[in-house]
Amino acid sequence: MTKKVALTVGSLRKKSYTRAIATQAAALLPGGFELVNVKISDLALYNQDFDDEKKVPESWQRFRQQMADIDAVIFATPEYNRSMPAALKNALDVGSRPIGQSVWNGKPALIISVSIGGIAGFGANHHLRQSLVFLNMPVVAQPEVYIGNVRNLLDDNLKITNPGTIAFLQTAINTFADLVKRFS
Repeated sequence: MTKKVALTVGSLRKKSYTRAIATQAAALLPGGFELVNVKISDLALYNQDFDDEKKVPESWQRFRQQMADIDAVIFATPEYNRSMPAALKNALDVGSRPIGQSVWNGKPALIISVSIGGIAGFGANHHLRQSLVFLNMPVVAQPEVYIGNVRNLLDDNLKITNPGTIAFLQTAINTFADLVKRFS
């Protein structure tokens, strides 16, 4: 049976390095996996009043339905101010509510953090990891995927030029695929 894997990217920029790396990594998934690009840019900010008053925005409804049909998630995040971007945190919040109806519960995850700097999104990766632990998502522990100095790894078309980076991403994707199979 085919497993649906959501690609959820915290960078909303048109020429996002994070999306470029994540898309190329996700393309390394083995057979038996279907990739679903999940849009988070239009999600209204989470406000519990919308759930309590049964005035749930259409964007939340679409997102929650789409994620309910997903088996696993690849999260890709840049680092903003030593943490994940607001759009990604908002998606986590929207998907985790109403309480007891989280779309994230039990879904295996892989975190990829990307940065133009040498620290490689360490802060964002670990803040996201902390949230995923609370959301009961088994996360690939090793290898941890930090892609630093990303501009040195991509050509003008945002394609990865470093064979070592591709090999590393393949190892991470293989580990993720094994995790998904174990939790099926």
